[in-house]
Amino acid sequence: MSVKKIILRFLLVLLAIFIIIQFIRPAKNQSTTTLPTDIKLHYPVSANVESILAKACYDCHSNNTRYPWYNNIQPVAWFLDDHVRSGKRHLNFSDFTSMRVAKQYKRMDDCKEQIKEGEMPLESYTLIHRDAILTDAEKDTLYNWFDAVRDSIKARYPADSLVMPKRKK
Repeated sequence: MSVKKIILRFLLVLLAIFIIIQFIRPAKNQSTTTLPTDIKLHYPVSANVESILAKACYDCHSNNTRYPWYNNIQPVAWFLDDHVRSGKRHLNFSDFTSMRVAKQYKRMDDCKEQIKEGEMPLESYTLIHRDAILTDAEKDTLYNWFDAVRDSIKARYPADSLVMPKRKK
């Protein structure tokens, strides 16, 4: 068998696999309902903060992702699905108050720190979503909101409930 035929067969097998995987799709992260544990139902979120969260955070950290056109191509959808699941595991604004109060309190501090350190939004996200790059003013707006949510939590709950339990070794 000639090298050309082997290469052609290999390419046809790859094409067949590519076509077959197009039918294996992950469920989309799009909800039409607001959960009773959504952060917006428990802490004030101004229109300005909501706008910033929507453009820079919610795609990976809520129950409603805006999918780009290329999400319809496998294996890209699998990669994005994994990315969104991972983001929601760390922080899900749609399910924020289902966490222990200490974790909610800590997450607001973590958010502030990750934005200050340039860890969020992810560079891989802002590479494609240029509008998600936060200006200094938007960062300050979010920092103030994170602090306000922490202050609100602190005012509502006893101090000992805001401390994360120590991990056992």
